[in-house]
Amino acid sequence: MFSHLDKSLHDHLSDLVRLAEGADERTAVGLARSELPRMVTALKALLDEHQPDENGRCPTCRSRRFSRRLPSPCRAYLAAHLCLTITREEQSAPQQDGATPRRRNHLRSAG
Repeated sequence: MFSHLDKSLHDHLSDLVRLAEGADERTAVGLARSELPRMVTALKALLDEHQPDENGRCPTCRSRRFSRRLPSPCRAYLAAHLCLTITREEQSAPQQDGATPRRRNHLRSAG
């Protein structure tokens, strides 16, 4: 059962990426308007399951009841955060000091 659900979800996500990358402007806007709210809702539901408890630990991922680990976000929460806010190097030429300029590749940089 899980393998069928997993394949279906991954196929859907792959289709979305393929459509978004190859779409003209009008199609891309329509795709974003129909799929983006659904994706945000799904991600919020997942992250709600991984909200830290009063001790700062994820109750879903906690493996041991009396773990002495320091409070920190779980891997699921960190993965979502990194995927949405990761920085990418621009394809432009290096700066005078030889360093490649970096930019934030997320919504805040778009505005």
